[in-house]
Amino acid sequence: MKILVLNCGSASVKWGLYTDGKSVDGGLIERVTDCSQAVREVLFTADVSDVDAVGHRVVHGGLRFTAPTLIDDAVLESITRLVPLAPLHNPVNLAGIKIAREMLPGVPQVAVFDTAFHRTIPPAQAMYAIDVEVAQENGIARYGFHGTSHEYVSHRTAELLGRDPAQTNVITLHLGNGASACAVRAGRSSATSMGLTPLEGLVMGSRSGNVDPAVVFHLHRVAGMSFDAIDDLLNQRSGLKGLCGDNDMREVLRRREEGDEAAALAFDVYCDRIKMYVGAYYALLGRVDAITFTAGVGENAAPVREASLSGLEALGIVVDPARNTAAERGERIISPDGASPVVCVVPTDEELEIANQTAELLAR
Repeated sequence: MKILVLNCGSASVKWGLYTDGKSVDGGLIERVTDCSQAVREVLFTADVSDVDAVGHRVVHGGLRFTAPTLIDDAVLESITRLVPLAPLHNPVNLAGIKIAREMLPGVPQVAVFDTAFHRTIPPAQAMYAIDVEVAQENGIARYGFHGTSHEYVSHRTAELLGRDPAQTNVITLHLGNGASACAVRAGRSSATSMGLTPLEGLVMGSRSGNVDPAVVFHLHRVAGMSFDAIDDLLNQRSGLKGLCGDNDMREVLRRREEGDEAAALAFDVYCDRIKMYVGAYYALLGRVDAITFTAGVGENAAPVREASLSGLEALGIVVDPARNTAAERGERIISPDGASPVVCVVPTDEELEIANQTAELLAR
């Protein structure tokens, strides 16, 4: 079975071609401003003439979608209705689906949802402390995101350590333009930093992460901002971009090295938030076998890894400076020998996970 995977993100399009679960081609288009055009480029250049199916990453599946789903017009409409819960992602996911259906008519299209892995989160973590009836009537709960990445990376981490995922507790840190943390207990998500939408949690490229909810009311009442303007502020003009004007961690690190105070502060805010979640999830899990960094920033930014775990030595969390800054890439351990928990870097492969889930659905 030959499967094309399209992973349309908020600022990039990743794609891959897989035959019987093995990668045969793939690529990444970064700093994307027009997802539809980027997907057209992929479909024009990749060998897609004989693909059996297309697997799509879709960020928000709401309460309805808890497993890979064959896409039809009704499914597209349901994903569209979820756009307010993932305003940076569901629109580009939909754009990719529509172009693929247009250019590959008759080829089955499958949606794999970021939220599905987090359906195992217990009620004590999934529920917000608001009126229960209001929450239920409006579908307000912690859905979580980056699920395909957290699932893949946590299982690969266990394998790297020679352990059974069902007996391994891992804190996974998916750090890219979007960023989230996940506490994985015995191979299953038990807590995650993103919530009803991908806005909650860690500081991100252009998203604020956690803020006091009253900030919204204050900006509306005192600053006279409309709710749409506040939405745009928190999703598009906050995070690293709001703090220092750059949403790309590579630029933040470059400016920080040159002594730029705004970039240095943005870096500190970013890493301190990660450290807070690591400590919280350590307490929640009770036993942590590994802490794993993944995605663009997590895999490549050694200063972020070091600063995010600095000061946690009392918990046994230590990063080896030489291993952390080594030119080596791929799956690796960056903590000293014998350290517990082990600190790892595991490149995510959401595309492979999507390909496998797509193949499994079509084989039923």
